[in-house]
Amino acid sequence: MPYLYETHCHCAQCSRCAHSDSREMVRAYRKAGYAGLVLTDHFIFGNTAVSRSLPWADRMHRYYDAYLEAREEGEKLDFDVIFGFEHYYGSGKEMLVYGVGLDFLLAHPEIQRIPLEEFAALVRSAGGLLIHAHPYRDRYYIDLSVQPRIDLVDGIEVYNACSAPGEDVQALRLSREHPAFILTSGGDIHDASDPRIGSGGILLPHRVRNEREFVQALRQKRYPWMVHGRLLTQIREADLL
Repeated sequence: MPYLYETHCHCAQCSRCAHSDSREMVRAYRKAGYAGLVLTDHFIFGNTAVSRSLPWADRMHRYYDAYLEAREEGEKLDFDVIFGFEHYYGSGKEMLVYGVGLDFLLAHPEIQRIPLEEFAALVRSAGGLLIHAHPYRDRYYIDLSVQPRIDLVDGIEVYNACSAPGEDVQALRLSREHPAFILTSGGDIHDASDPRIGSGGILLPHRVRNEREFVQALRQKRYPWMVHGRLLTQIREADLL
């Protein structure tokens, strides 16, 4: 039996652009038929709702508390919730970080000041993965003259339900230059009432209960993608339009 997972979503406790709390997001995805989700809120340099004036440990607990609330709701519904975050690294560009948890964050307050290269190496040394989110998104706050740091990631989000089709096509073309990359599909949903819930995700052959298991599943690359609400075992440019 296959299991559908959302790889990219936000909640109001931690993402300033979100409108629903983490429990509401869990209920919405469960209703839509998903087996689980990865909560990937905007992190310290991004559009975070967590006060930057708080001490490091308090800030990290705020992110993790939103996840714990979602996980508690998920346990009531037999629904898996996994911790992740979306790391803004400048010029409007972001990476999805999977496979690390609260202990990692508490142990590394230097994340606030180290260069991106060191951040990526630190995540990998802890067994985590970095997936470039919507690498060609075109918004007023994004500097399109700055190329995405593909050299520092393990994969690319080739479908994002909130991106324009042409942006996803560019991401797919980029992925072809890196055949070893992990490819993901995600909703990037910020509101439990968003009709695009059900548009993105990956269909895994088994359930994943934690960050380690999710990373293992991504590394194996044995899954079809949900694209515009359709399951695909291969993604063509026409599928993204």
